[in-house]
Amino acid sequence: MDTEKVSALLRALELGSLSAAADDLGYTPSGISRMMASLESEMGFPLLIRSREGLRPTRECEHLLSHFRSLTAEAERGAHIADALRGVESGEVYVGTPYPAFFRKLSRLMAAFSKEHPNIHLGLLEGMSTELAQKVDRREADFCIISRRDGDFDWMPLVEDPLVALVSTEHPLAEQRFVMLDDLRREPFIMLHPEVETDCSRYLKQNAVEPNVRFSCRDTYAVYHMVEAGLGVTVDNALFASSVPNQVCALPLEPPQIIEIGIAVPRRERLSPAATMFLAMAEDSFSFQH
Repeated sequence: MDTEKVSALLRALELGSLSAAADDLGYTPSGISRMMASLESEMGFPLLIRSREGLRPTRECEHLLSHFRSLTAEAERGAHIADALRGVESGEVYVGTPYPAFFRKLSRLMAAFSKEHPNIHLGLLEGMSTELAQKVDRREADFCIISRRDGDFDWMPLVEDPLVALVSTEHPLAEQRFVMLDDLRREPFIMLHPEVETDCSRYLKQNAVEPNVRFSCRDTYAVYHMVEAGLGVTVDNALFASSVPNQVCALPLEPPQIIEIGIAVPRRERLSPAATMFLAMAEDSFSFQH
């Protein structure tokens, strides 16, 4: 199977159109169309569905996507290993974290690595823990500091972090020792990142809580100021909440929820040479739990 065709298919699905993938990869529109037709002929069934909403995989293609991603990842890994055997450093390392508390350490690690390995490209990924875990699982990310998630990757624990409720210091709940589930059901609630799975949404689902959602927002600090203004309460990781405004207090939840935060990386045997070197440098920078 031609990995160049498979890579083009994956890029087309990511961008939502063949023309966008052609432009991104340097092909002509007719050239990438011929590649897709050739790949579909090789497979013996259609792989792509074209509609006004864009490009999407057929049911058969969906079953093959994980295989396609592994195929292209292994091809890239093989090319980089060959470069290393020739004494040439090459490759890419993609890292990410949703936690501002780790931005400084991760940035310094990237700077040190880039200085030592200037020919290796470093990319920074955005997303919440579930999104980044999925990228590691698909081998689209090499090193992510996230809340623990299930997946086919190696996990290195760093810290344990409680979820907390955030309320205005003027709010009646600020006088309580804990924020209870019934409080979350009753009080106006501000939902952070409503369209993706978060530690907060997992906690609410686990405890069968339907919060009284009055507002939602993707910007963490905007939500903190909404809480400060008395618009409602929210739940977030304590690591995030370390930078709340002065008029916001963080209270323990009852029942409590402790989140394990760590580093997710592809299985060691699947790591590219560049990612292997990055992980080795990271192991000197981070203190892992055992």
